[in-house]
Amino acid sequence: MTTVEPLGAVRERVLGSLRQEIIAGRLLPGDRLVERELAERFGVSRVPVREAIRALVAEGFVLFETPRRTVVRRLTPTDVAELFELREALEVYATGLAAQRATRADLAELEELLDRAAAATRADDAEAITDINTRFHNRILAMAGNSLLISVMQPVDGRLRWLTRQNEEWPQLLTEHRELYAAIASGDRERARAHALAHVQANYRSTVRHLFGDTDTGPGPGPAARSEANANANSGSGSGSEGEV
Repeated sequence: MTTVEPLGAVRERVLGSLRQEIIAGRLLPGDRLVERELAERFGVSRVPVREAIRALVAEGFVLFETPRRTVVRRLTPTDVAELFELREALEVYATGLAAQRATRADLAELEELLDRAAAATRADDAEAITDINTRFHNRILAMAGNSLLISVMQPVDGRLRWLTRQNEEWPQLLTEHRELYAAIASGDRERARAHALAHVQANYRSTVRHLFGDTDTGPGPGPAARSEANANANSGSGSGSEGEV
């Protein structure tokens, strides 16, 4: 007897696949999402594809350029600054809590993730690095022991992973994560917060350089950095690639 996959499960499968393709860079900013073509590729009807696309719009990955044209969103300097401002506010606080509340088992799990990140960095495996680094930060968030922090971060988690993928300075990221781990393991809340702040700010500058070219963005995300990045993007921007899926 043939098992029929529930519509909701089909939608989630298509949504997860498309989200991961965007995060991994297999779907680029400006690429079109065409319902009919996606339905054929996934072997499903157009209904779950349409629902998945609407979910991606709500998550900030794609947008409707016209009622009949849906494309992967091009991140602007303002998009990047706003996401990093949120990340700075929440991650720095969460890391301080994690330093206070970490157990030996928590620290062992972070160590294991760092070992895996080191192996992925040596192999230059960008997709694995992005996945492991996301797990590393999610674990720190869980160690903070504050369910409200997790619920606030969840709606933007995918876009933060997308931004993380833009920063390809993998050895430097690994070094920063090791320093962050050492600060958490020390149990010193203020030391952990300071390392978390430095890490977010360094990641912001690297992401802006990769997306918009060399520019002095200042110490980290904020109104001044946003204005500088916007000016740089506008003076030398290209329209980006565009094609159909």
